[in-house]
Amino acid sequence: MRNAMDKLIEKIREKNNSTVIGLDPRYDMIPNCIKDKYSKDIDGAAKGILEFNKTLIDNTYDIIPAVKPQIAFYEMFGVAGIEAFCKTCQYAKSKGMIVIGDLKRGDIGSTAEGYSNAAIGKTTIGEIQKSIFDLDFVTVNPYLGTDGVKPFVEDCKRYGKGIFVLVKTSNKSSGELQDLETKDGEKIYEKVAKLVNEWGKELIGEYGYSSVGAVVGATYPHELEILRKIMPNSYFLIPGYGAQGGKAEDIALGFDKNALRRNSK
Repeated sequence: MRNAMDKLIEKIREKNNSTVIGLDPRYDMIPNCIKDKYSKDIDGAAKGILEFNKTLIDNTYDIIPAVKPQIAFYEMFGVAGIEAFCKTCQYAKSKGMIVIGDLKRGDIGSTAEGYSNAAIGKTTIGEIQKSIFDLDFVTVNPYLGTDGVKPFVEDCKRYGKGIFVLVKTSNKSSGELQDLETKDGEKIYEKVAKLVNEWGKELIGEYGYSSVGAVVGATYPHELEILRKIMPNSYFLIPGYGAQGGKAEDIALGFDKNALRRNSK
């Protein structure tokens, strides 16, 4: 079965590059030559962000396979920001790039279904079905358990999409919860990793990887090595390289026998 991860792997091999651009735009860091074109208000800021993103995409789409826009940097500008998010994703896809929506959604029941419909599924009104964000992948928070992840897995099956589940995140305080030991001696992140295997077992693609991938931070190389062994069929999205402290030798621990993994700046 051909799946979303197969498409990502082929794009990575085409570009000979496994990095992804994180499109987390901060308005105060956008060059004045762009900001000065627009009004100094919310709508103008959103337009400046969109132009900045398009410029980055125009200059990298031929060498980098994917983008990862973090929706928080768009939501803070309200409706105009969400429009910039949507147009950024559409523009990246028009250039042939894979889009990983960094939304970190997590809820249960109909709420999880709604989140999934918006990100990777379709919204239904009568006989009409429409893709909203139409992302290739979305990040998912597993803290609420299977109830919060299942709707995303089902949409992966229906629409050929993928997810990256937060397993061991790169932030400094992640260990407050993720490193806690359970009564059988396993860490919480190890338990989540085993759930990732379960959630993704019916979504293995042609290259042997599931559409259910894992987020594992480069800032925790020991855990990265452990998790690579626990999740042999999971592709890794690895944040934390560079500014957060992750080094090249740390990321190398995320490689598997096929020399495949995912690295995020």
